[in-house]
Amino acid sequence: MAYENMRSTQLLASAAKPEIARYKMMRDWLREQIPDLDEETLADTLEGLTDLREMLAELIRSALEDEALMAGLSTRLAEMRSRLERLKLRAEKKRALALAAMTEAEIKTLVEPDFSASLRRGGPVLQVVEEERIPSAFWKPQPPKLDRLSLLAALKDGAHIDGAALAPPLLQLSVRTK
Repeated sequence: MAYENMRSTQLLASAAKPEIARYKMMRDWLREQIPDLDEETLADTLEGLTDLREMLAELIRSALEDEALMAGLSTRLAEMRSRLERLKLRAEKKRALALAAMTEAEIKTLVEPDFSASLRRGGPVLQVVEEERIPSAFWKPQPPKLDRLSLLAALKDGAHIDGAALAPPLLQLSVRTK
């Protein structure tokens, strides 16, 4: 069975479960029937009898493809955010220039077919002169936040800290593409 077009995570997951069971059953049966079978021969035999390795390879290829798309989208998003900031700054400068020109020329209202603009007084704006003199009633208390990196470093250095411990390392999948 070819799995090249099985890109759906659900489809691969549902197809993998019975294939894993079949693989394990065949592996256990082969080990029972041929006790001195070396691991390389066992792996080669199982590869010929099941599609699990092919399915796993397709799953990892699909993950690599998703990661490449993520990288491309991250770059594109960063570029678009940068462009958004440039457009925002440009619009602010244009509005400031229009405000300055209308103020200097004493034009209170500008009516056009697609917009109207007028000069008006805005509301009062906060200006903090000496932050340290502002009473505590105007400060928001911040809830404490666990510094996970420092805690991890201390535990790795051998410190005993109530309420925290180093968990055994989890198995990870390492995939190299070069």
